[in-house]
Amino acid sequence: MIFIALFAGAITGIVLGLFGSGGSIIAMPALMYLLHVEAKSAIAMSLGIVAVTATVSAYDNWRRGNVNVKISAVFGLFGVIGTYGGARLGVLTPVVVQLTLFALIMYAAAWKMLLKTQVKPVPAQFAGAGGPNVDAEDEAISAHMGHIAVHGIGVGVLTGLVGVGGGFLIVPALVLLSGIPMKIAIGTSLAIVAAKSYSGFAGYMGAVPIDWTIMLSFTTVTVIGSFAGTRIAHRFSQEALKKWFGIFLVFVATYIMIKSVI
Repeated sequence: MIFIALFAGAITGIVLGLFGSGGSIIAMPALMYLLHVEAKSAIAMSLGIVAVTATVSAYDNWRRGNVNVKISAVFGLFGVIGTYGGARLGVLTPVVVQLTLFALIMYAAAWKMLLKTQVKPVPAQFAGAGGPNVDAEDEAISAHMGHIAVHGIGVGVLTGLVGVGGGFLIVPALVLLSGIPMKIAIGTSLAIVAAKSYSGFAGYMGAVPIDWTIMLSFTTVTVIGSFAGTRIAHRFSQEALKKWFGIFLVFVATYIMIKSVI
């Protein structure tokens, strides 16, 4: 069973590296059903695992120039506030409600992954051999800063309440609100997910028991997996990977609904 759990940790990291999202959606059920961690502890521990893993992946993406620091700061700041509040709310929320929301979010993520999308041209402010047009980029970001802040709070509350990093909500929000390329949206999402997950983990600290040995082991494997995910992303069709990930989410969400909710 421990080998299956470690495999789940590797998959968690790979998915984070590939999509900038989805880590907690795999980590939380793995902790609950493979390692038999109590639900609220699993939610808290998944936040801690994803926080560390997303930090490492975000740094790797920043080195490659795929993180927008300004958006990360604004979305992350308001996301941290929302996540801490959501975590405090999660401590008081019945487990069945949390798991139901978690499963429904997984269905929503699956739908997003399975939805066929058309590749959009790169916006002018990000085009060109010389890199992004900083003035145009700042103007585009500033015009939508209020929406970015509101989305940060909303996604943050959801993160803390059900233990998901929210990357699958952040990435499309960044693409639609700021018009930035998918590669930069993924890198920026990882930085935001890291900040929000730390906040959510802090919100649960002292309120639920944490198995530090399991958490450290799972995190180590997940970090290694995240590097593999970043490399795999350059080798396979993104649409094919999204499709199979979406199918996997449907199966896991259905299992949670049948076993723990219904």
